[in-house]
Amino acid sequence: MLLFACSESTTTDSAPAAKEQTFKWKLVTSWPKNFPGLGRAPETFADYVDRMSGGRLKIQVYGAGELVPGFEVFDAVSNGTAQMGHAGSYYWKGKAPAAQIFTAIPFGMNVTEMNAWIHYGGGLELWRELYKPFGVIPFAGGNTGVQMAGWFKKEITSIADLENLKMRMPGLGAEVLKKVGGMPVALPGGQIFTSLQTGAIDATEWVGPYNDLAFGLHKVADYYYYSGWHEPGAMLEFTVNEEAYQSLPEDLQAIIEVATRAVNQDMLDEYTARNNEALQALQDKHGVKVLPLPEDVMQALKRASAEVMQEQAQADPQFARIYASYQEFQKNVSRYHRLSEFEYYKNRQ
Repeated sequence: MLLFACSESTTTDSAPAAKEQTFKWKLVTSWPKNFPGLGRAPETFADYVDRMSGGRLKIQVYGAGELVPGFEVFDAVSNGTAQMGHAGSYYWKGKAPAAQIFTAIPFGMNVTEMNAWIHYGGGLELWRELYKPFGVIPFAGGNTGVQMAGWFKKEITSIADLENLKMRMPGLGAEVLKKVGGMPVALPGGQIFTSLQTGAIDATEWVGPYNDLAFGLHKVADYYYYSGWHEPGAMLEFTVNEEAYQSLPEDLQAIIEVATRAVNQDMLDEYTARNNEALQALQDKHGVKVLPLPEDVMQALKRASAEVMQEQAQADPQFARIYASYQEFQKNVSRYHRLSEFEYYKNRQ
């Protein structure tokens, strides 16, 4: 009986002890600290985790350049410099070309479709398989919705106007721009304004009215074009160091999962609301010219996009396998959305 009593005491005491263990994590991002939308999302995530865990998991968020440069977030999470990151997966195309698929594909799925593929169409499993060799676990981390085509210092009247155009553009959109004669430039967000101002670049895409107004891009470029063919729904990512994640109790792992899903939706809600206000301010207060890209330009970009996707798939088996899953889901969801979303928007106007 004495031995049984000691055994029972040990068991009941250890469970609460494990529950009370606290963790302090670092989260590095590719965005300026507290930048609207992109930069606030990881702060919101850290707050959710703190409150849901009762303070057992504290997460300190670092903006781009505070702990590591914005383009080194993935490496920092992989090597354990930070336990978490928040960025766009297309920044890691040099490590895994297929990573670009999980941010956006030109003329690809929108935010609703992308979320459905990730969470119910096998996308998340493919994403995690891709990152597994790096010891990194990805989670969907927010979406901006359809972006704008960008800011240009000169008017775009034909596809010829894109030739030799130096434009800040990442991911697969950059490959398409290159295909039509443009010169894509990789820049973190914090360098865009100065690069446009000094003439280091001729044009830039960033996000949309909400973030573009915050950066003051209307002060250094006269023409604002739509729509965002290159990023029809830019999905961001939370990345977690696998070893750090496995060291957490199951309830804290679940809190991370739930908090990422909450932020994934919250970011879209914020952009949908704030882009409206910011677009009105850009047009009414600052006199910005908001123009559609000419139809022949859009069609040329669409043809070039198809060529780029075929080339990428031929060059990398992982890309081909993930893109096949993406394509199949897009084909099926598009069939339904033609009868639902598309028809509704058409009839509502």
